Amino acid sequence: MIDRQKSPEAAKNPPPRSDPGRGARQIALAMELPFLMVGPVVVGGGIGYLLDRWLHTKPLFLLLLGFAGVVIGIVDAVKIASAQDKTNRG
Repeated sequence: MIDRQKSPEAAKNPPPRSDPGRGARQIALAMELPFLMVGPVVVGGGIGYLLDRWLHTKPLFLLLLGFAGVVIGIVDAVKIASAQDKTNRG
Protein backbone atom coordinates (compact mmCIF):
# COMPACT_ATOMS: atom_id res chain seq x y z
CA MET A 1 0.00 0.00 0.00
CA ILE A 2 1.30 3.48 -0.89
CA ASP A 3 1.60 5.98 1.94
CA ARG A 4 0.05 9.24 0.71
CA GLN A 5 1.05 11.36 3.68
CA LYS A 6 3.38 14.28 3.05
CA SER A 7 6.95 13.86 4.14
CA PRO A 8 8.33 16.27 6.78
CA GLU A 9 10.61 17.80 4.14
CA ALA A 10 7.65 18.65 1.92
CA ALA A 11 5.92 20.37 4.83
CA LYS A 12 9.00 22.53 5.49
CA ASN A 13 9.44 23.57 1.84
CA PRO A 14 6.06 24.17 0.24
CA PRO A 15 6.08 24.56 -3.54
CA PRO A 16 6.37 28.17 -4.75
CA ARG A 17 3.12 29.95 -5.44
CA SER A 18 2.27 30.51 -9.05
CA ASP A 19 2.01 34.22 -9.89
CA PRO A 20 0.96 34.89 -13.48
CA GLY A 21 1.89 38.59 -13.29
CA ARG A 22 5.39 38.02 -11.96
CA GLY A 23 7.06 37.92 -15.37
CA ALA A 24 5.33 41.10 -16.49
CA ARG A 25 6.47 42.92 -13.33
CA GLN A 26 10.04 41.79 -13.89
CA ILE A 27 9.98 43.01 -17.49
CA ALA A 28 8.51 46.34 -16.37
CA LEU A 29 11.26 46.69 -13.76
CA ALA A 30 13.92 45.87 -16.36
CA MET A 31 12.50 48.54 -18.66
CA GLU A 32 12.30 51.11 -15.86
CA LEU A 33 15.77 50.74 -14.36
CA PRO A 34 17.74 52.37 -17.22
CA PHE A 35 15.56 55.46 -16.97
CA LEU A 36 16.02 55.53 -13.20
CA MET A 37 19.77 55.46 -13.66
CA VAL A 38 20.08 57.95 -16.53
CA GLY A 39 17.30 60.41 -15.70
CA PRO A 40 18.75 61.91 -12.50
CA VAL A 41 22.20 62.21 -14.09
CA VAL A 42 20.82 64.12 -17.08
CA VAL A 43 18.64 66.39 -14.92
CA GLY A 44 21.41 67.04 -12.38
CA GLY A 45 23.98 67.63 -15.12
CA GLY A 46 21.62 69.95 -16.98
CA ILE A 47 20.91 72.03 -13.88
CA GLY A 48 24.63 72.06 -13.09
CA TYR A 49 25.44 73.21 -16.62
CA LEU A 50 22.94 76.07 -16.36
CA LEU A 51 24.27 77.09 -12.94
CA ASP A 52 27.84 77.04 -14.28
CA ARG A 53 26.88 79.29 -17.17
CA TRP A 54 25.03 81.69 -14.86
CA LEU A 55 27.72 81.81 -12.15
CA HIS A 56 30.73 81.44 -14.50
CA THR A 57 32.07 78.47 -12.55
CA LYS A 58 32.92 76.08 -15.37
CA PRO A 59 32.44 72.47 -14.66
CA LEU A 60 32.03 72.77 -10.87
CA PHE A 61 28.24 72.46 -10.58
CA LEU A 62 28.02 70.22 -13.64
CA LEU A 63 30.26 67.66 -11.96
CA LEU A 64 28.76 68.03 -8.48
CA LEU A 65 25.13 67.74 -9.57
CA GLY A 66 25.96 65.06 -12.13
CA PHE A 67 27.56 62.98 -9.39
CA ALA A 68 24.56 63.66 -7.12
CA GLY A 69 22.36 62.36 -9.96
CA VAL A 70 24.40 59.15 -10.12
CA VAL A 71 23.98 58.63 -6.37
CA ILE A 72 20.24 59.34 -6.52
CA GLY A 73 19.83 56.94 -9.45
CA ILE A 74 21.63 54.14 -7.63
CA VAL A 75 19.66 54.69 -4.41
CA ASP A 76 16.35 54.63 -6.32
CA ALA A 77 17.32 51.48 -8.21
CA VAL A 78 18.35 49.68 -5.01
CA LYS A 79 15.16 50.79 -3.26
CA ILE A 80 12.93 49.51 -6.07
CA ALA A 81 14.88 46.27 -6.44
CA SER A 82 14.65 45.55 -2.71
CA ALA A 83 10.91 46.27 -2.73
CA GLN A 84 10.54 43.89 -5.68
CA ASP A 85 12.54 41.24 -3.81
CA LYS A 86 10.32 41.57 -0.74
CA THR A 87 7.24 41.22 -2.95
CA ASN A 88 8.61 38.06 -4.55
CA ARG A 89 9.45 36.47 -1.19
CA GLY A 90 6.16 36.90 0.50
